[in-house]
Amino acid sequence: MPLDIVTVPCRSDNYAYLVKGDDGVCIIDAPEAAPIIAAAKDKGWTPGVLMITHHHPDHTEGTAELREAFPGLKVMGPKAEEDKMPPLDMALTEGMNGGNGDAYTVPLDVPGHTLGHMAFHFPNAGVIFTADSLMAWGCGRVFEGTMEMMHATMQKLAALPPETMIYSGHEYTLGNMKFALSIEPDNPDLQARAEKVKSLRDAGKPTVPVSLAEELATNPFLRCHVAAVAAAVDLPDAPVEEVFAAVRMRKDNF
Repeated sequence: MPLDIVTVPCRSDNYAYLVKGDDGVCIIDAPEAAPIIAAAKDKGWTPGVLMITHHHPDHTEGTAELREAFPGLKVMGPKAEEDKMPPLDMALTEGMNGGNGDAYTVPLDVPGHTLGHMAFHFPNAGVIFTADSLMAWGCGRVFEGTMEMMHATMQKLAALPPETMIYSGHEYTLGNMKFALSIEPDNPDLQARAEKVKSLRDAGKPTVPVSLAEELATNPFLRCHVAAVAAAVDLPDAPVEEVFAAVRMRKDNF
């Protein structure tokens, strides 16, 4: 069966997701419990699994309350961050794929924002939950990893099929849009997307998911090989990795 995905706004700008497939219902991330519980009850769903992308509190704080609300809930997350996580029933490493049909799930290591950050790819359904790695029009700050690590993560995600739908962990798109326009103001794809994003936010709607193809055409962190992006950070002849680091540092101070 096709996945049924519900976007759940949490806190001030976080997103959690409910995903129903052949194997039941899973939750992606636990920023806070109440909105997730309410969304599940509204659908008449009982989640059986919570998959956590990384250890930051705004992705984990609802875990204990979700366990209480859904007895038997199995909590999974990256083994590399197990010591920083709520108690895990299964500590995941890349290669521990599971599930059936469109719910077949591939955990991917996407370090940079944190050292053990994971994304959850559902290749048969053409979707990926990237949390704070690849974000709509942006990427997460490099808190624990290195710029080289985050650039490698962006390249890894960029290699997925372009029709893949990206479900990221925050509603940062308007801010990311302004930064992207400062880097490539003459990019027509970027200008068109800006109008669409403004309309969505004016209507109070999420700006995620977005296709990888659209990210490849408009996200400066995936376009560091493009001459206009390199020129924008005054590195016209630099290696792509250096351009990426310069773009990320400029965003940090934007």
